[in-house]
Amino acid sequence: MDVVVGLDIGTQSTKAIAYDVNTKRVVGSSSYSYPVIQGDGGQSEQEAGWYIDAVRACFAQLSPVVKEAIVAIGVAAQQHGFVPLGRDGRPVARVKLWNDTSTVAQCTLLTERLGGEEAVFELLGNPILPGYTLPKILHLREHQKEAYERLAHILLPHDYVNYYLTGSFWSEAGDASGTAYYDVRRRLWCSEALSAVDERRNLLAMVPPLVGSAEVGGYVSGSTSRQLGIREGIAISSGAGDNMGSAIGCGCVEAGDLVLSMGTSGTLFGYSDEPVLDRQGRLAAFCSSSGGYLPLLCTMNCTIGVERVRTLFGCTIDELERLAESASIGSSGLTMVPYFSGERFPNLPAAKAAIGGLDLMNMERSTIARSAYESAVYATRGGLDAFAQLGFEPKRIILTGGGAKSRLWRSIVCDVFALPLAVPAVGESAAFGAALQALWALEGNTIAEVVSSHVRYDEEQALQPNMEANAAYMDAYRRYQAYVGALTPLYLQEGSQDEL
Repeated sequence: MDVVVGLDIGTQSTKAIAYDVNTKRVVGSSSYSYPVIQGDGGQSEQEAGWYIDAVRACFAQLSPVVKEAIVAIGVAAQQHGFVPLGRDGRPVARVKLWNDTSTVAQCTLLTERLGGEEAVFELLGNPILPGYTLPKILHLREHQKEAYERLAHILLPHDYVNYYLTGSFWSEAGDASGTAYYDVRRRLWCSEALSAVDERRNLLAMVPPLVGSAEVGGYVSGSTSRQLGIREGIAISSGAGDNMGSAIGCGCVEAGDLVLSMGTSGTLFGYSDEPVLDRQGRLAAFCSSSGGYLPLLCTMNCTIGVERVRTLFGCTIDELERLAESASIGSSGLTMVPYFSGERFPNLPAAKAAIGGLDLMNMERSTIARSAYESAVYATRGGLDAFAQLGFEPKRIILTGGGAKSRLWRSIVCDVFALPLAVPAVGESAAFGAALQALWALEGNTIAEVVSSHVRYDEEQALQPNMEANAAYMDAYRRYQAYVGALTPLYLQEGSQDEL
């Protein structure tokens, strides 16, 4: 038995998958949860040590036989998080997460220092947005001066876990491209962007060196091997952001596939051989972790709306889904805008959730439930238009994440996007993708060969779009867009007041 392990360091938990490359079976899986520290100013943070505790807990749940057979490990993790370390390799402050919206003022200041939005786009290929890593560094400098002065290493969550595993620092293009201090065209760190945070200190010397997506980044150290109960010297691949790992785990390594990942956030992405640059800022011009590019749209609110409604109604997820299925397409005119955590697409960090269109006939538990399911998909549907306008023509949509487990969500996605739908057989696509990247680094085949040999799809969950349903959904989608448009001035006004 030869086993590759993939780790997914997520927002709410870390998951591990152990995959036997000979039998092509998952032979072990584990998970470990941790909280998110949130504050009134948009703060969303975690302790870096929680990720290491989670990794130890996940390996402790794997059988000794599986651990003895491990030949390589890959790590995927939530993007954009800022892990600030001192010279001793210990965190000097909490990790600010991808969904932290407390850095609006820092985004504005950095953009001004770099010459404005057009100059930033020419420099990086992406704007500087709340959630990205660069404004988090400036936030640390402005609000935690003592911690900032002790800063010696600027890492992302997956870089930090790799450091724990090996004792070495490195990063790779996919995760790096979500920092706002990485030039996606030249595939290099951008010293000018880092200097906009602080001209006095050499921040470029604090970011890790870049390694190729197909390379082994390091090897499990002796101390870590003893803690995890695995062999010393196991190869660790370059790693990935969670979306980049998910792309590999879904088989999205060549043109034609569009992936919708439905979790706490919603992401829509597809593979491209060339960078896809969107001057309107709808799609992030990210690199893939398989050698190409991964244009991506991210909404900060996806399954969270359904979870909040489920909690409000005091029912199970199965009960809520049956309730939503009993309502008609379009929720009888009721529309939810699911901006519970601010929003990135559109860029409205001060936005709040809303329910519109209530009347005496449709104020029902079933319509409220269905509107939560539908709004999660409408929030990403605008990305399909952006992809089309930039010349990306998908042939199918691959659904992954927690939303893929829902019969109703599979149906809504297929009909709203009007594309054939496929669901990967291995549901934890980010962890599985990290494992396959580790196999790629170990064997040296092309990533396309690895994917074609190991990624399978669940035939029972495959769907073809119903065009009559699509027409009904498009009416509801236009109504959803109208509500967003009407509320946007209010959200912008609230955002300007928050900065005063």
